[in-house]
Amino acid sequence: MSMPKSVLKMNKKDGVTFKSNVDQVQYTIHELSRAALKDVGKFVTREAKQDIPKKTGRGRKNIQYWVRYKQKHPDLQVGIKPAGFYTGFMELGTRNQPKIGALYHAVHDNIPMIIKIESKYLSALDTGNTKRLIDEGEEQE
Repeated sequence: MSMPKSVLKMNKKDGVTFKSNVDQVQYTIHELSRAALKDVGKFVTREAKQDIPKKTGRGRKNIQYWVRYKQKHPDLQVGIKPAGFYTGFMELGTRNQPKIGALYHAVHDNIPMIIKIESKYLSALDTGNTKRLIDEGEEQE
């Protein structure tokens, strides 16, 4: 999604022109947070796929992330696709299957790296290098 045309507002009052970029900054913050969540999702799914044993390869293919919008704010969901029904048994464990916890360990063991990824995007607001960080491509891996 590219920047909307209505982002820049010009107001004229008593011969003085005011330029408001509040909408532009809100848009940039929104897109930076979406892009940061997208990169965190890629990282977590990559780490989780390494912990799942490769028997047929189907379990690894069914780990996915979704950047979705709740109440106009992006959030991240990392999980197992519906086709990966038995991958859920490997994640949580059963009586016959020991718990692997690939998703849990991918997040819990990599919290410093997730913070580093998020801070890279949020620090771009200070430097103004937001254009190269915002990728408007597909949000699913």
